[in-house]
Amino acid sequence: MQKLRLGLEWFLNPDHLPFLIGQRKGWFKDAGIELELIEPAEHLDAVDAIARGEMEVAITEPLHLVEDKAKGDAVVGFARFLHTNGGVMFLRNAGIERPRDMVGKRIQYPGAPGPGGPAIVGTMVRADGGSCTADDFERVNNSFYHTDALLEDKADVATLAFFNFEVVEARHRGVDADFFALKDWGVPDFCQLILITSPALLDEKREVFDTLLKVMGRGIDFIHQYPKEARAIYNEATENSLDTELGQAIFDATVPCFTFDFSMSEDYYGQLEAWMAENALIKSRPGKANYWTNALVLR
Repeated sequence: MQKLRLGLEWFLNPDHLPFLIGQRKGWFKDAGIELELIEPAEHLDAVDAIARGEMEVAITEPLHLVEDKAKGDAVVGFARFLHTNGGVMFLRNAGIERPRDMVGKRIQYPGAPGPGGPAIVGTMVRADGGSCTADDFERVNNSFYHTDALLEDKADVATLAFFNFEVVEARHRGVDADFFALKDWGVPDFCQLILITSPALLDEKREVFDTLLKVMGRGIDFIHQYPKEARAIYNEATENSLDTELGQAIFDATVPCFTFDFSMSEDYYGQLEAWMAENALIKSRPGKANYWTNALVLR
């Protein structure tokens, strides 16, 4: 058996369903892998954790992969598995009807007071014909609790919100929440979950990672083909989290987000890098060939 520790990007939730199914159905063990899912107690620096030998593989988003590589970290992405609609969430009573109405608003985002929130919101404002600078926004850090930040009047808009989670959550809590999608307002669509490791581990454990992807793909097939059984597996693994109306709604919104296409293109990362460089999120462009490979998913 090969021990494989997978670091989650957030607390255990329906986004991680393919891996839970592989565990519960015994497919990982049948393939010779003992998979451990590591749920972070707080925000996880996955690249450092991999470098320290605390895990072999982790889940992140394309934006963070590019950030890490631009800093010079030894990291490589090799598969995506989920693609949701992400963007900026707001409450309709905040006086926002279109993106340029966000000028001067308070932005909630986990990296505050870093440049990420104003870069996203500012791009949307300009795409809608408005004008602004980063100093036109107040920066709020309420961790990943986007909905709470809006409901507690700590912020006017929240990013980065996933439509299948935060928007569903906010509406369930009885508020009139709305959403500007990244892809509709000039921001590269980076609301995708990908797998990363180090280049050295990718070479050393290539067969293990190949097997990981095969079982992950089988899990995604199962989710789409047997949704009721997939729901039951998740509910059991999470101690009946789907017994609530909100848990069920988030689960149902997440299932369509699992993709059969694990690859990512050079054009996509080129666009993402260009936007990040333009908004001072990275100092230099590392180039996709230095941090992403489709070798395991396109053969």
